[in-house]
Amino acid sequence: MSIRQVGGVDLWVEQGGTSNGPTLLLMHGLSGTGGVWSGLRPLLEKYWPGSWVIPDLRGHGRSAHSENYGIACHATDMAELVRGSDELYLAGHSMGGLVGILMASGWFGVAPKAVVTAGVKLNWTEKEYLGLKKLIEMPVRWFKTEKEARERFVLVTGLRGVIDPASEFARTGIRQEKGKWRLAADNRTAMVAYADAPDIYNAARSPITLAAGEFDQMVSAAALKVLNPLAEEIPGLGHNLHVENPSAFWKLISKTAGIN
Repeated sequence: MSIRQVGGVDLWVEQGGTSNGPTLLLMHGLSGTGGVWSGLRPLLEKYWPGSWVIPDLRGHGRSAHSENYGIACHATDMAELVRGSDELYLAGHSMGGLVGILMASGWFGVAPKAVVTAGVKLNWTEKEYLGLKKLIEMPVRWFKTEKEARERFVLVTGLRGVIDPASEFARTGIRQEKGKWRLAADNRTAMVAYADAPDIYNAARSPITLAAGEFDQMVSAAALKVLNPLAEEIPGLGHNLHVENPSAFWKLISKTAGIN
């Protein structure tokens, strides 16, 4: 683990694997942290033939807050982390997947071989935008106990009943300040939702894998098929399919990268 300053922002970054072979960058979703990939780590360590990079995106988890959270800011940060990689693959959940798709445009100085995504939301309703505006403007909510903050983090990431609030992952999503606790994510990171996902997808110059869980309440495989008829529905899983069943998400990565 290390703290790297990228674009003037301190980012928490974990790296592993071997320097010989392809690089895999994994990007979490809105309000999450790199800890969301903990279930996938054993598979990476056993099967990925190169190096892997897992950051907390700016404004999330153990990374610093910033004034700017537009989708291009995240893409610029992530491109800087992996610049110089000869063979690059990207994988992301929800917001992280959209960041990966934007990076595939070639506008950020990297040319990924392919991008694997799950649960990328394509469109927002007017009601949802009003909710996002309220969230962005909302003051920090403080909790008297760490337990309360952990439980809230698990709830807002859609992982209640999937992740134990007492887990190390839940700890990565909260901060203690002056004897009180808060969620680590800056509420203003929600502004990333104003990006136009279909336009971003159409700008991609690398192969994109789109997938959604059968019970994903944010986006359906049917909606993704409008962009790509080959979009996959993963049976029995929801929006956080990479956490619910890491092996299912690994299969998407391994198939895309041609790993047996």
